[in-house]
Amino acid sequence: MTAAQPEFRQPPGPTEPVSLGIDPETLARLWNLQREYGDMVSMTKPNGRLVYFVNDPAEVRRILTLRHAKYHKGPGFERVKMLLGNGLIVSDGDVWRRSRTMIQPAFSRQNVHKLMQVMVECCDRRAVHWADLAARNEVCNMTAETSDFALELILISTFGSDYERRIIAGGENPFAFLSRDSTRDLSVVMKVRQLRELLLSIIADRRAGDGANEFDFLSMYLQATDKKGQGFTDAELLDELMTLIVAGFETSANTLNWVWYLIARHPEVEAKLIAEAHEHLPNVSALSAASLAAMQYTQQVLEETLRLYPPVWLFTRRSHADDELEKFDVPSGTDIYLSPFVLHRTERYWSDPERFDPGRFAPTEKPKKDRPFFPFSLGPRRCLGEYFSFLEMKVHLGLLLPRFHMRVVDDAQPELELGINLRSATEIFMQPKER
Repeated sequence: MTAAQPEFRQPPGPTEPVSLGIDPETLARLWNLQREYGDMVSMTKPNGRLVYFVNDPAEVRRILTLRHAKYHKGPGFERVKMLLGNGLIVSDGDVWRRSRTMIQPAFSRQNVHKLMQVMVECCDRRAVHWADLAARNEVCNMTAETSDFALELILISTFGSDYERRIIAGGENPFAFLSRDSTRDLSVVMKVRQLRELLLSIIADRRAGDGANEFDFLSMYLQATDKKGQGFTDAELLDELMTLIVAGFETSANTLNWVWYLIARHPEVEAKLIAEAHEHLPNVSALSAASLAAMQYTQQVLEETLRLYPPVWLFTRRSHADDELEKFDVPSGTDIYLSPFVLHRTERYWSDPERFDPGRFAPTEKPKKDRPFFPFSLGPRRCLGEYFSFLEMKVHLGLLLPRFHMRVVDDAQPELELGINLRSATEIFMQPKER
């Protein structure tokens, strides 16, 4: 007599197949499923593949940290791979592990701090432009401004003096389409591929010793070696550089776009931010890693903005080994959907979740790691550029907000564009005024 097979434990969910993508319809579907079935939902796609939507913070953390080795990138990354190649965001397994180990030292706090002067210079150029707009009583396209700021910053941080000498030498920035075209369709993929010749030329010159005294991400990537002492090939470097540029500017650009909008809507928050900037950054010479770290309220404002508008609103994983979540079984081949947007706005975990309240992130005795909050993912695949991003955004707000008051031109709440990244569906226009 054979032993009975254990019953397959599956979360509740709909019986009819469910279509999921990276679009507004998918967000609406996930919200409805969560409301009807709870924080662990099972369903099948039209192709028959089993899907779990996980909105339980403990289980999200378990998937992304303790059990991360059982999960690879899931559906939806095909478009990202077309754009970025097999860089750090897309790769899995040994390829990802090798790249991560090689790149991680470049993002040490010590190295990031050396790039703070670049952040200041990029803010100075914005200030000159905004002062001109204010003097002429013209409106400011904040969506374009924050994109231009973040793109310029990541390009200079990546290529150093080659930014002016090689990239914008012809008068036009060949990377500008990244901040102007949010579609990330095949036309954008083709434009990215057209940059390969320029990047390979810069890489070749660097390998030949040109720019030996540069301190930038490219120089650090070129010096990186794996356990066998081998560096990146040119093809690998191209993928990692495009990943750094696209991911490095989009997160900060989108967050700053939203944060300027939210600040304009909440004058009490604006007043606190300005007071904190005056205290810790009375002038540019006072700017340091320590002074930025002391700007705790600014950090809270940025984190609350990221709660409401996480840069990547939907993560996917696919199990490649059997697993268990809570009291449910996860067979190999199951697609896992995780949404920071839904989790960050679930009332069970955040009181009055639609309200903008930086006080939620005030220091408490509870460890920060235990919060149901993962705008930069969690675990080994957590974004390496998180500290760099926070630093540049704090420099940006600390230097520019005390100088400029921004008034929202349109009272309508911006709609969301739910693509690979979460953006405002329309550009946000503001009226600048020097204080």
